[in-house]
Amino acid sequence: MKNTCINCGVSIPFYESGFLTLKGKEELKIGNLSLSGESKTKNTYHFKYGTFSELLKMLQELEGVLAAGNWRAGISSTLKNPRIVPFHDFKKRMDNREAVEFIQNGTLVSYFQPILDLQKDHLYGYESLLRSGDNENEISPGLLFQTANETGLHSLLDQRARETAIRCRKDQLQRGVKSFINFLPSTIYNPEFCLQHTFSFVEKYDVDPADLVFEVVETEKIVDVDHLKSVFAVYRREGMKVALDDVGTGFATLEMLSQLKPDYVKIDRSYIDHCDTNSENQIFLKEVTHISRELGIRVLAEGIERKEELDYCKALGVDLAQGYYIGKPLREAKVPLLI
Repeated sequence: MKNTCINCGVSIPFYESGFLTLKGKEELKIGNLSLSGESKTKNTYHFKYGTFSELLKMLQELEGVLAAGNWRAGISSTLKNPRIVPFHDFKKRMDNREAVEFIQNGTLVSYFQPILDLQKDHLYGYESLLRSGDNENEISPGLLFQTANETGLHSLLDQRARETAIRCRKDQLQRGVKSFINFLPSTIYNPEFCLQHTFSFVEKYDVDPADLVFEVVETEKIVDVDHLKSVFAVYRREGMKVALDDVGTGFATLEMLSQLKPDYVKIDRSYIDHCDTNSENQIFLKEVTHISRELGIRVLAEGIERKEELDYCKALGVDLAQGYYIGKPLREAKVPLLI
């Protein structure tokens, strides 16, 4: 696989006025449009716009005409080196300018949710959760990731989220305290190349790689097990640990534990809910705990909201726990009152 970032959500600028460039493999019938433009080369067209609102109107009109073709688009202030991306991604980025600009350049921070070692009753680590760091322009993480996914910027946001987690832990957490950091395997096309960004952040912020646990998210969308194995292998080679999230749902089945052999498994919260009284949940928890123990995998119970749930998991031998009963995500890393 080529070492290229062409698919890694490269950021694009916004210009209040300038030129819209379209490139395609077929002729664009300008006569059918109300806007005017000119062709500089075969199937490449330039349209001048005076305001950003005018650009949005142009894109609205072009959308219907270009829907069936393989068109790409970009903008520039002087017709020099516009960054060209698929038209659909480009229009989505222009339509969601505020969120896109935030994804590209906004201030991001990590909130810390504590993770408890159930068997030793001490703080084990924190999950790092991405948040907006701009009080005047606060955008929810859900909207950021939704916009990133719709505009082809999911790789860029995932990369920025990993850097944010590593940067924010430097001044908050002592060495030896683990950081669980989410990542999207679908954004890592070539782990040998794509993960170099992450490893450079570890070195830049002087973080011990052994304190980092990279946690798969959106596991229900993963179909390439071999690719995920290769991602895990590269993380581990650099001295980091890996975790499989939401075990029991979607892709993250018990069958996958023996194939992937992660260092940690996080049990989906649906199995933790009232596990002290729900017999079906208890059967699943006993099974995953038994299998994980045989494979040398540490088990983390996620979504604990009641003392009874925590007590049941502890008695069962579950290693780690996380949830609102232990502590909510906060800007400053707090030691749980339970300790």
